[in-house]
Amino acid sequence: MPLSPWGAICYHASMKSSNPLRAQAGSIARKLAKLYPDAHCALDYDTPLQLLVATILSAQCTDERVNRVTPALFARYPDARAFAAAKPSELEKLIQSTGFFRNKAKNILACCQKLVEQHDGEVPRTMEELVPLPGVGRKTANVILGNAFDVPGIPVDTHVGRLSRRMGLSEHEDPVKIERDLMELIPRKDWTMFAHRMIFHGRQVCQARKPQCETCSLATLCPRRGV
Repeated sequence: MPLSPWGAICYHASMKSSNPLRAQAGSIARKLAKLYPDAHCALDYDTPLQLLVATILSAQCTDERVNRVTPALFARYPDARAFAAAKPSELEKLIQSTGFFRNKAKNILACCQKLVEQHDGEVPRTMEELVPLPGVGRKTANVILGNAFDVPGIPVDTHVGRLSRRMGLSEHEDPVKIERDLMELIPRKDWTMFAHRMIFHGRQVCQARKPQCETCSLATLCPRRGV
C-alpha cells in the first residue's frame, strides 16, 4: 500500500540522508528481534473493529484488564452498528473497570456512529481516514494499520517514547515527533514489529522507574539517557 504524503516525506528523506543514528538503531532493532521473536499486539481481537475498540479502552489501562473486559463487550456488540446504537449506561457498565469509562464510552459510541455514517460500518484502512474518528489519534491508527491491515506503522505509546529517548533515538516528548524520528531510522518494513519489540522490552526490562540496565542485553548500545 502506498505511503501517506507525510510518511513518504519522512521515509524518502531518511533514505537519502546520512544519519549517524541509523547504524545504532539498526543494531538495536536486530538485537530486539533476537530477544523478542514472538512479539505481538497484546490486545485480543478477531476483527479490525474489535482492535479499534480495544485500543481505545487501553488508554490508561493495562492490556490484561482490557482483555478481561472485551469478550463480554464484543459478544454484546458484534459490529459497529450495534456499538453505535448502544445505550451509554449499558456500555459504561461493561467497560467500567478499564477506567475513564464515561469518556471511553462516549468515544466508542461517536466513533462507531461515524463508521456507520461515513464508512458503511467498516474500519477504514488509511491514516487520513482513521485519525478524524473520535477517540483515534496517530498511535491508535498505527495500531490498527499495522496489526489489522499489515500496513507498517510505529505506534508511539509510553514505552516506545521512553525507550526511544533513553536509547538516544529521539530527543522529543511529543509522540508524533518521536514517530517521525523512528521512521527516519528504521526500515519501513520493520516499523510495526520494531514497536512491538520496544513495548515488550519496556515492560520486561526497561521499566520507567527501575530499568534493569545491569542485565540488559542492549546495554552496550544504549546511552541510558534519563536513567
